[in-house]
This record gives sequence, C-alpha cells and structure tokens, in this order.
Amino acid sequence: MLCISSMFFRFYKSVNLKAFGRQSVCNDTSLKGLSGLFWDISKRNMCEDSKINTRILFCGPHFAASNNYTKEYLQNYPSIQVDDLPFDSVPNLIGNYDICVVKSMRLNSDLIARATRMKLIMQYGVGLEGVDIAAATNHGIKVARIPSGNTGNAASCAEMAIYFMLGLLRKQNEMQIAVRQKKLGEPVGDTLQGKTVFILGFGNIGIELAKRLRPFGVKILATKRSWPSFLPNNSNSTEATSQNDLVDEKGSHEDIYEFAKISDIAGVINNKFISSMRKGCLLVNIARGGLLDYEAVYNGLKSGDVGGLGTDVAWTEPFDPDDPILKFPNVLLTPHVAGVTEQSYRAMAKVVGDVVIQLQSGEPLTGIEFVN
Repeated sequence: MLCISSMFFRFYKSVNLKAFGRQSVCNDTSLKGLSGLFWDISKRNMCEDSKINTRILFCGPHFAASNNYTKEYLQNYPSIQVDDLPFDSVPNLIGNYDICVVKSMRLNSDLIARATRMKLIMQYGVGLEGVDIAAATNHGIKVARIPSGNTGNAASCAEMAIYFMLGLLRKQNEMQIAVRQKKLGEPVGDTLQGKTVFILGFGNIGIELAKRLRPFGVKILATKRSWPSFLPNNSNSTEATSQNDLVDEKGSHEDIYEFAKISDIAGVINNKFISSMRKGCLLVNIARGGLLDYEAVYNGLKSGDVGGLGTDVAWTEPFDPDDPILKFPNVLLTPHVAGVTEQSYRAMAKVVGDVVIQLQSGEPLTGIEFVN
C-alpha cells in the first residue's frame, strides 16, 4: 500500500532600544561590544530611518535560503531592509517591521500585539498553522500565503514524494548497507508499476504528483473536500478534463478509510487508518508532521503492518536524530526540504520581493493569497 499526504537558540540578550537616544546610539562606540548582529540591526533601525522606508523580517535561523534569496532580489532597493532574526529576538524587535515572513516561528496573539507597525504577515510557502490569524485580523494585519502552483513549489514537493516512493520500494537504506558490506545483487526491491497510490488532498501538489505518477503505470485514488469547487466551472475546459483524467477514483474525506483498504501508498495516518490498510503499506508525508500519529506509525513499523515510512516533515522540528523511529531500516527522513529547490525558492523570493515593492509604492499586492 502506498499512501501520500500532499499537502518549520538563544543568540544574544535583547536590549531595550528605547533606553538609548537616536543620536547617542549612532555615535556611542562603546555599544559596539554587543553582538555583531544586534549592532548591525539596531544601528540600521535607529540611524537610517531617513533611508529605509520598508522593513521585512524573516523569523528564525531555518530555511536560510528564503531570506538570502529575497535579499539578493531586493539588493538594488536601498529603501527596503531585509533582516533575519533569531527566535528569541523577535518579540523585542518585531515592532520595527512592516512585513513578517514567519517561516517556522509561531506568531501568537502576544507577539502580534507587539507588531505595531506590521501590515502583512506571510509565509514563504503555504503553511500558516503557526499564525494566530484571528489576532492578526483584530490588529488590522493581513495574512497571506504564496500559492504553490505558480512557483514550482508544488512540482518540487511532488518530486520529493516520488523520491520517497522509489527509495522505500528499492530499499535505499539496505542498499547502502550492502555497499558497505561489499555485497552484490541485494536487497531485492520492488517497482511502482502496478501499485495503487492514494493521494490525500488533491490540491496543487496532488495534481503535480499525479501527473508524474502516470508514466509509472500506477492506479491513482484521491480525496479532497469538494471536487466541484476545485475544477473550473467550464466542464468542457482542457484543464478540467486533464485533471479528471489524472485520477482513477475520486472521493471525499468520508471515503478515506475505504480507499485505504485498496491502496499501496497513503498518508494522514492513525491507528484506524493503519488497521484499514493492506499489510506492508508504504507511508509518504510531504505535508505536515502532525498528520501522522507517531505511536500509530511506530507500532505499525514494529509490527510490519507499515512497510515503510518516507517523511520530509516531523512531529517535532528540528527532528531528533536519536528518535527511535530512525532505527527502522525502512524509514527515510529528510529535513523539510521537499519545497526547497533553486527553482521554487528563487520564484518565491521574487513574489516576496515584489510584494514588498508594491507595499512601499502603494500598489495592490499580487502573487499571494490572503486568508483574512
């Protein structure tokens, strides 16, 4: 059975910037004993207001290419400042920024209340689970994501899902052991051909995945909340016909357990789901770590009911390298990089950069999807 779910340090002590006069901070060299990062950010914030009109904040140290590529895209705009801050520094400095790219940070109501200058909170991608959208709305702050269909993000994630499928079927970890032991002709793997793949959530990633799976000769099942709302109103359109042709059997979320009974690969897993699956099902998750019930998956791997797990997201991130689940040879884990490709990250940097430029010039914001 194959089941796919397509669906993110203490750096320095914060200092109260209000305790220093603007001119004294610019001239007082005694303050340069602070960390280089703090000095650089606070000095720019307080001494170059006449040059900087718009400030964008990237939260935390992870997914560094997002802020690096955005800085590159905006390097010829001196009136725009792009900063990345450690998690611990965000609460005291978030009030200095117009736009926040949350990445893996959780923005609760307390943090949002401190963002007195904030106009937009967005994700470098689609996941906004960590943002208190209601609190942002109450403070007049818009919240948005970057749709995955036009940036290459969906295609990148779909390719990662296939990487997991092939890696599990061909027993990637066991092959590496065989190489180290100088063995030839083992292990015996399997092929995708003839398998049934269950895609839970047939959005942009699910569509891109189905397109890439077709040449492998698989049967594709897919569920989503409402098929009609996804397909174009024009039922004769080429796009509608093409998307319908990608799926052999379509269902709603009520059909999940029925589809699980006839699938070889699937995702969004708990004990009930695993007990519904064919023994030896492979689980692939490129959506959210919380979609897999840890105990259910661990016990399934232990009993053999789950034949393998490939996941790009974890229950707790960063992932614990000593987690017991990694002791199973049929587990493949990657560090949340399904969408982290040159193509998708450059495209999303352009979206973020264009939004900043548009915000500064008072133009309508394009390329993003508002959720409030």
